[in-house]
Amino acid sequence: MMRPGLFHRRAPLVLIPFVTLALSAQVALLNDSDPKRRAEAARKTGKEGTPQDIPALAELLDDPVTEVRAEAVGAILRLDTQESLEPLMRATRDATPAIQAMAVDGLVNFYYPGYVKSGWSASLKAFGSDIKGRFTEPEPKVVEAYIQSQVSADVVRAISRLIAGGTSIESRANAARALGVLLGKQGMSQLVEGLRAKDQVIIVECIRSIRKIGDTQVGPELVFLVRDPDEDVQYETARTMGQLKVQEATPELVTLLNRSPRKRIRREALIAIAKISDPQQRMLFHTYLRDKDRQLRAAAAEGLGRLGNREDLPMILDAFAREKSESARLSMAFAAVDLGDMSFLTYLFDGLNSSFHRLEARPFLIELSRDAEILQQLYKPLTMGSNDQKKHIAYIVAINGNKESMPYLEKLIHDPDDSVAQQAMLALKNLQARF
Repeated sequence: MMRPGLFHRRAPLVLIPFVTLALSAQVALLNDSDPKRRAEAARKTGKEGTPQDIPALAELLDDPVTEVRAEAVGAILRLDTQESLEPLMRATRDATPAIQAMAVDGLVNFYYPGYVKSGWSASLKAFGSDIKGRFTEPEPKVVEAYIQSQVSADVVRAISRLIAGGTSIESRANAARALGVLLGKQGMSQLVEGLRAKDQVIIVECIRSIRKIGDTQVGPELVFLVRDPDEDVQYETARTMGQLKVQEATPELVTLLNRSPRKRIRREALIAIAKISDPQQRMLFHTYLRDKDRQLRAAAAEGLGRLGNREDLPMILDAFAREKSESARLSMAFAAVDLGDMSFLTYLFDGLNSSFHRLEARPFLIELSRDAEILQQLYKPLTMGSNDQKKHIAYIVAINGNKESMPYLEKLIHDPDDSVAQQAMLALKNLQARF
């Protein structure tokens, strides 16, 4: 059966009789009395077998030998079809942490192809080493909007159970991370519970996934973590407070801004305050608009823009004229548009052409295009702009567009540049999923 929303990746293989016999022999060896032969047979079946072999592999999930169970999970993961989901959910209940994590990764990989790296090995030693090292960096991936609605609630439940019930810190953190990739809102209560774990790695992964899912109702439940002594927890919480616009967090964030000795914490605190848009912080933004730190200047400009007081526009224009940092200038251009100067939209559009700054310009255009008038302004560069502008504006329109946006994307599907046409198709699918 096909992966949801995706074309089948390859035509069925036509196996010559010799290969068929060889595979049949491998499947027969899954019941061998020697665990080494069972493990090897599982490994080979995963590489060369078919979905019809999954039931035989699933019987090994109760094998008394850990290595055999691991190879069975790895094989089921590699076969990667709808029929893989039920045995992988069963495998999340294995007592071995690495097997729990393998099973979770396999479930995510079904909905987000490529989540499990090519060349991956089911070796417990190799996998155990990999999982311990993966939490040093955040996981930026999330499923596409048109896939999200197809994620099985049973899969989310199986993964979310491990946040509290996993048998190691790593398997629990891995489950929390997976929920964020799948945008598994049904597991939100388990993520909130995970915020009170004793381990910083689990807490950080829960915070990141809550931010990805974007449920503003749970935002106030994270405020206490702004005061956490761990720097990573403070940083991720501040980011989440801004993303979820948690008004209750403003006093704590101001304290963090004033007292933290860490530059990255202070920056993130002011960025969050700027996103929350508390009118009482206007003078704070005025102060930081002239700060020596370019990121603090940028955050202050964004905050003034969101407050919408047009008396601040001359100050923003003056700051833009003085500014030498392109990143800060993009923030000031965003603020100028927010305060009514539409001429700066062109500056943000131009930012999409820069490989260094397009991922700074794009979020500003996403935020601004929630306004219907500005959304209309996106259609010209969507149809007549550079290839980079077309691709990134298609992404933006998928998020904030409406039914009137669909013809523009439908036309873009026929763009002579294949990468533009593919992005337009993906954007159209995501936009349609919202309706």
